[in-house]
Amino acid sequence: MNATPLAVPDNSPEGVYTRGAKAAREWWRVSLSERANMFRIEHGHGEDGVGQVDIDTVVDLDNLEAKLLKWRREGFVSVADSEDEARAARVGSAFAADLQRAAQAAREARSVTSAQQTVRIGNVDMPVSADTSDANAALVPRINDAYLFTPRADDIALDIVENRRVMLIGHTGSGKTSFVEQVAARTGHGVLRVNMNGQTTVGDFVGFWTVKGGETVWVDGVLPVAMRAGYWLIIDELDFAEPSILAVLTAVLEPGGKLLLKERGNEIVTPHPSFRLFGTANAAGAMSAYRHLYQGANLLNEAFLDRWRVYLFDYLSKDEEAEVLTRTLPALTPALAYTLAAIAADCRAAFAREDLASAFSTRRLIDWAELMLRTGDAERAAAPAIYAKVSAEDAALIRSIIRHHAIFDAAPDGQSAA
Repeated sequence: MNATPLAVPDNSPEGVYTRGAKAAREWWRVSLSERANMFRIEHGHGEDGVGQVDIDTVVDLDNLEAKLLKWRREGFVSVADSEDEARAARVGSAFAADLQRAAQAAREARSVTSAQQTVRIGNVDMPVSADTSDANAALVPRINDAYLFTPRADDIALDIVENRRVMLIGHTGSGKTSFVEQVAARTGHGVLRVNMNGQTTVGDFVGFWTVKGGETVWVDGVLPVAMRAGYWLIIDELDFAEPSILAVLTAVLEPGGKLLLKERGNEIVTPHPSFRLFGTANAAGAMSAYRHLYQGANLLNEAFLDRWRVYLFDYLSKDEEAEVLTRTLPALTPALAYTLAAIAADCRAAFAREDLASAFSTRRLIDWAELMLRTGDAERAAAPAIYAKVSAEDAALIRSIIRHHAIFDAAPDGQSAA
């Protein structure tokens, strides 16, 4: 009984698979064999399928599929694959050109002239607050002249201008809150902060009834206060918030979202045009892999995260942090500043590996550097700035990292960092 002929699918493996060019060109040719359900494969060098054949054999389909995978790993492509790549490149090029035209049109639409005063943050002109009241002024953060706005600032600044809800996620001490505060400091916006420490209640957040002077009165929570006055509200450690708070917050996250105060007879709080909402988190979204480092952090679902623009806020690079150090403390040489930044980077890497129980913030680094300049002794300065704040085991590891860099490390220009 004769074997049933092999049915060749639309994506038949027949054809020539090549890699290299000219004299270095190598090819495999696949064709149907005269034997049922079998394929002939040939190998050679030179022009596609032309030249002396040094391998000529017959294999079944399973064997051929294994060889096709091996050839792809080795860089062989078929004529059809090459045509698909060329087609994709043409489509991609057209898409990129269309995107650039659309982006330019969007930029022109945003650049409508306004009489409102602006200040430059990174590469973005941000409107300055028109609120000159004492209440707002009392809440405007102090400007830190040494603060460094890195390229990551531009997209976030545009989101703030467009009144998007912005969430910054990253390890503790990476500068999430200070970024928002320094933008507000330069634009003159008052800032309120609330920390979701597991003890924060819906009443703290939204408001509550209380008795004052024998009279029952309503006291706004931090959310309606910010919405009514047009302050910027930063919700720190959002991944520690109770579900009841997240439920209240969800409605405010919608475009033009309003707050319903059921406790006040369903009063509706409409947000002031200057109101902005920010969240910070350690272990949400792309940082969820580090939840075990932040005991008690909740898993924020995608439906909630989709209501925010979420940015991964990493620590500054060593070069950026060294620049912050020299801006803050001009007495530091670039070599010293770079070595201190490298020490901080190694401590943070140890924290991510769970070798250290605490992170290493830029604030801690600056405090240590200030004490070093005062004492002239890195180890003596580290005692109150670092060691006393961590466990004995962490202090020992940080001490070893410091000593390694003080002895062996050097700045990029090759000058001694010790």
